[in-house]
Amino acid sequence: MTIWLLALLWLAILAGLGFRQGAIRVAFSLLGILLGVLLAGPIGKLFKPALMAVGLKNPMIVGPLAPLLAFILISILFKIAALTVHQKVDVHFKYHAGDLRLALWERLNHRLGLCLGLLNGTVYFILSAWAIYSLSYWTVQTGGGDSNPTTLKVLNRMGEDLGSSGFVKVARAMDRMPDTYYQTADIAGLVYNNPLLEARLSRYPAFVGLAERPEFQSLANDQSFAEMRQRGEPVLKLLNHPGVQNILGNHELVDAISKTLVPNLKDLRAFLETGRSPKYEAENILGRWMFDVNYTLLAIRKTKPNLPSSEMSRMKKGLMATYAKTALVATIDNKAILKNLPQPISAQPTLEGQWKGAEGKYILTLPGKGDVSANVDGDRLTVTGEGLELAFSREE
Repeated sequence: MTIWLLALLWLAILAGLGFRQGAIRVAFSLLGILLGVLLAGPIGKLFKPALMAVGLKNPMIVGPLAPLLAFILISILFKIAALTVHQKVDVHFKYHAGDLRLALWERLNHRLGLCLGLLNGTVYFILSAWAIYSLSYWTVQTGGGDSNPTTLKVLNRMGEDLGSSGFVKVARAMDRMPDTYYQTADIAGLVYNNPLLEARLSRYPAFVGLAERPEFQSLANDQSFAEMRQRGEPVLKLLNHPGVQNILGNHELVDAISKTLVPNLKDLRAFLETGRSPKYEAENILGRWMFDVNYTLLAIRKTKPNLPSSEMSRMKKGLMATYAKTALVATIDNKAILKNLPQPISAQPTLEGQWKGAEGKYILTLPGKGDVSANVDGDRLTVTGEGLELAFSREE
């Protein structure tokens, strides 16, 4: 199994290196490893601004790279200190202790170095197991099968072997990644393996506002990206798509996504699986609403029951031609966006205002329209106000 081959490799390399370098240098290296693991996170936070300053803004690169650099820096400092101490001890035994003591010291130094090298190898193997576990938790769920690059295939195989060997319990025991890391991976795997859920993802109440941003609109309308998803391309290829890179390169947008996603992970998982959001379903105006001509005509018929059928038919054609693309978007930060309005009704095609209210009865405050009432009944919404008599259906 690959995981045990990795263990043997670490032990053999570090035992040989320990025998060659001696106990002092290996002992300092062991201390450097242990302190590096403890301090990599806090010190890594200091590296993030520097990495972003040199142009690395992708959080998927900066996130793991910053603590890794901190770990390497701490290890280097301990190796420098080890070399200094080793040289002083070496000079003492070579020139001041005599041949017998020198021979005894060298034998002890090499043999103890080998033992400590085995300990270093064990520590590195445990760290490798944790890295394999945390990385493969993502890659196994978002793998592209035979189309994956060789490195990703090897990582996935080692992740599977780690689980079957039982050593995954050790990796979990030392894992310090937050639960949100693995919850996000579960959601990513769910969406990756079920492309139809992408549409539901964009309808999640907390994401409705983000989905209206031009970066997401452009990606949603990108035919090449859609074709890549249909072919089941590996996630690494998807991440390299220009539209995705445009999103990942926008630090402000990535930060907004993170702040929206992290508090809603459990609720988002439930929404993707059931289509219902336990957290937001009480605020039933939230979401994207599409103009419904039939429901609009039904509302008009209720107010004007004697309207001739010919007039209703003429009105339907006019509404279809005028409001076919009109939509209402209500976000969790109380924004109300009325999109694609015809010019006779509004000088601007999009009106962005605020909503307030509860339990199906709301007031929309829109520029140039003042306050208009909005009533929600299940999956239907009616807007009534000056120059606006419209009905909408919740986007499916």
